Formats: sequence, C-alpha cells, structure tokens
Amino acid sequence: MKQKDAADRLGLKKRMIQYYEKGNRDGRPVEIPKSIRLACYALSSGIGDFDGQSTTPIKSDISDKE
Repeated sequence: MKQKDAADRLGLKKRMIQYYEKGNRDGRPVEIPKSIRLACYALSSGIGDFDGQSTTPIKSDISDKE
C-alpha cells in the first residue's frame, strides 16, 4: 500500500506514516500507537470501518489502486 493511501485510510498525515516506517522522528524513537497497529490489522483484513457492532468493508475506490 502506498504511504498516501495508508495515511488517508488511517486519518493521518503521510509524514506520520514515514516516521512510523523509519522508526524515528528527528533522531528520537517513534513508537506506533496501539490504536494505529490495530487499525492497520483491520485494514489488512479488509475492514474499512467498525461502529462497535458491525464492520464495513474497505471501499473499492482506494483498494482498486493497490
């Protein structure tokens, strides 16, 4: 997945994805928050949203670009 697509799906700026991939920001370690790790797992499982009871699949407009 492209960094821009990941950022859009996670509601983050592309730069944060770059920090997470690199593992540091301005020479300081960056830890990926648990909520982001869980969201990445959901996306990799095809889940686009969760309202507490049911899931919504990933919209095809983004997934078609992969």
